Amino acid sequence: MKLPRRHRIDATIPSLAMGDIAFLLLIFFVILARAQDESHLRWQPAQAPDVQATQNALASVVIDADHRTHLNGRETSIDQLPDKLRGLLGGAAPGGRTVLLKVHKTTEAKYFEPVVEAISLAGGDLTHVLEPEEN
Repeated sequence: MKLPRRHRIDATIPSLAMGDIAFLLLIFFVILARAQDESHLRWQPAQAPDVQATQNALASVVIDADHRTHLNGRETSIDQLPDKLRGLLGGAAPGGRTVLLKVHKTTEAKYFEPVVEAISLAGGDLTHVLEPEEN
């Protein structure tokens, strides 16, 4: 008895659909990615009469309402701050080493002065984040 020949079917992966999926995933992750997530930090900026817009910053240091120091959204001790900032600032040219300092409006000098010193030791250009004064 002779069996009929089976037709061989090649299994291929639809590469056109894979490209579409990869592109959509790329867009999804780019939109959702945030370099710094500071939404969980509680702080209110102080107010000043003449406030200017800031440029792009390489790092952000926040002193929250509980006097805790955060570097790019992660709690950090003041002792570790200069070394971590040096790592973030890397070989950036002078003028491009901006570090945003966000201090809760009721924070006393004894909490933010060591942070200012740490930013200075790391070679960062300090920019204090303030809110425009309400008239």
